[in-house]
Amino acid sequence: MLSPKSASLVEATLPAVGAAIGEISSLFYERMFEEHPILLRDVFNRGNQANGTQSQALARSIAAFASGLIAGRTPDDMMRRIAHKHVSVGVTPGQYAVVHKHLLGAVAEVLGVSDEVAAAWSEVYWLMADTLIGLERFLPQGQQEHRVIARFQETDDVVTFVVRPLDGQVRAGEPGQYVSVQVPLADGARQIRQYSLSGRTDDALRFSVKRDGEVSNHLHDNVPVGSTVLVSQPAGDLALRPGDGPVLLASAGIGCTPMISMLAELAFTGSTRRVIAVHGDRDQLTHPFRAELAQLTAKLEDAQAHVFYERPIGDWPAERTGFVDLSSVPVPAGTTAYLCGPVPFLRAVRAQLLEAGVTDIHYEVFGPDVVASAG
Repeated sequence: MLSPKSASLVEATLPAVGAAIGEISSLFYERMFEEHPILLRDVFNRGNQANGTQSQALARSIAAFASGLIAGRTPDDMMRRIAHKHVSVGVTPGQYAVVHKHLLGAVAEVLGVSDEVAAAWSEVYWLMADTLIGLERFLPQGQQEHRVIARFQETDDVVTFVVRPLDGQVRAGEPGQYVSVQVPLADGARQIRQYSLSGRTDDALRFSVKRDGEVSNHLHDNVPVGSTVLVSQPAGDLALRPGDGPVLLASAGIGCTPMISMLAELAFTGSTRRVIAVHGDRDQLTHPFRAELAQLTAKLEDAQAHVFYERPIGDWPAERTGFVDLSSVPVPAGTTAYLCGPVPFLRAVRAQLLEAGVTDIHYEVFGPDVVASAG
C-alpha cells in the first residue's frame, strides 16, 4: 500500500496527472526510444506506437492502478493481463528501471511537479512494477525456434500455422491462451505479435493469423511449410476455467480464435456444460472456422451457435443479420462469459452482459488493453 503521505499527494494530483497522462505517455515513449531504440525495434509494437493505442493503454493502466491504491484495492485482472503480455514478449525485471527513469522524467517535465509529488508517483510506479515482477516470476517464460509443419488457408485473409519446437518439447498451453511470434523484417527489426491458439493439438501448436500489419503480412507472405519462427511459451489469462456451469463464448472477426480453441477442448473432453457460442462477422466468406464451429457445437451435449453477419451472402435463414445482439440469445443465470474481438465489440457485449446480470466476464483484446479502465 502507499504510505499515508504519498497517498495524500497522489490523490491530490491524480486529476492533473490524469488530464495530462496522454502527453506524459507520449513524451515518455519518445525519450525512452531515443535512448533505447532497440526496444522499439525488437520489443514494442511499432504499429501501436504509431496509432497511439499503446500510449492510451499505459495511461489508463497507471491511472487505474493509482486510483485502486487510493481506494485500498488493486485492479487484479488488469495486472494479470499485463503480466502475461510482458512475459510473452520477454520483458525483464531490469527494464522496469528504464521505464521508471523516463516515465517519471516525463511527469516532471510535463507538469513541473515538486520533488515530493515526484517521489509519491515514483512510489506508485514501483508498487505497480513490483506487483508485475512478482506475477511474471511464476509464469512460463522463454522463446523457442519452431518449425512450420503445416499451414491452412481459412479465409482469403486468415491462415492457420501448425508449428513444432525444434527440440520436440511442446507446451500446449491452455485453451484461450496466445503465443508471441517474433519475425525478422526487411529493415532489420525483429518485431513481436501475439496470436491466439486456435485449436487442440497433442504434439504441436496451432495459431491463426489475419493479414493485418507488418508481422502478420510477413507470416502470410514469407513463412511457408518447413521454415522456422521464434515462438514464446503460451501465455494469457483468458483461459477456460474448470466448472460445470453455463459457458458463453462470444467473438467477432478473428477474435474467434481463442473461442474455437475453448470449444474444441469442451468437445474433446465430452463436456456436459451448457455452451452458447456467439460470433459476429462481415459475411460467411470472412468467417474463419465457420464449418468447425458447427461441427464442434454438434458434438457437445448441450450447445448452440448463434452467428451474426453484417452483410450475409445469399439466403441463409438460420443466420442473423447485423451486429451481435445478446438480447436475442438466451444467456442463463450463472454463466461464465469469455469475449474476444475489437474494442467496440467488447464494450458493447460486456454492457449487454452486465445488463442481463452476468458478471463473471473474461476477455482478450488484440493489442493494448484500452477496455479495462474504460468502463
